[in-house]
Amino acid sequence: MSGKRFAVIFVGALALASCRGGDGAAPQEGAGGIKVDVGVTKEACPNAVDKSKGCIYLGTISDLTEGPFKTLAVPITDAQKAFWKRVNDKGGIGGYEIDVTKYVKDNKYNPQIHNQVYQEIKGNVLALTQTLGSPTTAAILPDLENTQMVSVPASWTSLWGFEEVVLESGTNYCVESMNTVDYAVEKLGVKSVMAVHLAGDYGDDAAAGARIAAEKRGLSFENVTTQTGQDNQGGAIDAVVSKKPDLVVLTTGPTDAAVIIGQAAARGYKGKFIGTSPTWNPGLLKSPAAPAIKALYLQSAPWKAWATESVGHTAMRAALPGVTPNDGYTAGWVWAYALKAALEKAAQNKDLTRAGVLAAVRQLSSVDYEGMLPSGAGNFSASPQDALFRQSLIYRPDDAAPTGVTLVEDFFTGSTAKDFKFEKPCYQ
Repeated sequence: MSGKRFAVIFVGALALASCRGGDGAAPQEGAGGIKVDVGVTKEACPNAVDKSKGCIYLGTISDLTEGPFKTLAVPITDAQKAFWKRVNDKGGIGGYEIDVTKYVKDNKYNPQIHNQVYQEIKGNVLALTQTLGSPTTAAILPDLENTQMVSVPASWTSLWGFEEVVLESGTNYCVESMNTVDYAVEKLGVKSVMAVHLAGDYGDDAAAGARIAAEKRGLSFENVTTQTGQDNQGGAIDAVVSKKPDLVVLTTGPTDAAVIIGQAAARGYKGKFIGTSPTWNPGLLKSPAAPAIKALYLQSAPWKAWATESVGHTAMRAALPGVTPNDGYTAGWVWAYALKAALEKAAQNKDLTRAGVLAAVRQLSSVDYEGMLPSGAGNFSASPQDALFRQSLIYRPDDAAPTGVTLVEDFFTGSTAKDFKFEKPCYQ
């Protein structure tokens, strides 16, 4: 059993006890003698490239219409459709093609809605190619474990390092923020840090990493929680302006970030903001806050932006012709690699049941991200401490860049993250 959930025995017991898929489907023999149960059919996918192949259905639950991350979530979802189309165009996996279009649901970034739409599709899909949001995914986590449904998060909370059914990619918010503080100390000379963040394990995780690094570096630290909504940022802005920290680690949605940065600057704040990855959207450079953002803001990131030259980035751009560049596309594309690797391993093992895919995850010591993440990323077979990917990057706003940001600091691990003992989710 993988070290990812070494403290929790019941998942392993469930795997032994369950000769059925989590939704009661008895395993059957599918294409090429591969064992299948839920979400895999002998019939071709609705838009099959090769009608002689069967179909693996994957679900998507994202923030598609009115939640705070829709400007990221729609490109994430479109990129994953393009990613799996490329897989199908190259012959699919184990005699099957992949469908990610039939079971797509909107969570409106609401945990209750997320759980409701998950219940609607869970009996029809083998795995989730996307479950967007940390608090929203947490709402379905017990059921994911119960049904052994492997899922790809569209979030980076450190909780995922301890959840065997969750295939995270890139570093988590906690380590990203540790690296941000270390960078700000060494390159910007900061001596005081404030974390301004949404409640829940998105914002709390980033704030925890900022606090850990600030304490290690001997900096003063302030913690300020805010809630989403442009009209709800007054308290955060007051805190920034009155306390005047050298660095604000910002973990909100993009619209809230623009309000906080713009209004703090208008009231005389002259320190630096560094936002965790979901705070950014290129539209911020067209907002009234653009001058303040260019003057005061840097962007941390778990991987390189849209225009990067790598095999994966090049394939992504080719698969998404004519789109307005957005690093939501980059994120969606990168996240899909780990599930592709798990499905390929499961097909090699002749077991595309839910339990079979989970067993395949436990055998993955690395994932080929086609250069979008460094080698060593995607280790799901080791303990959380050994598997934790600790590198992140820093960007700065740039009107001329396709997604509004230009690289300042390539993949690096700060001294705090390098020495960090990863024994539980940071925010707990």
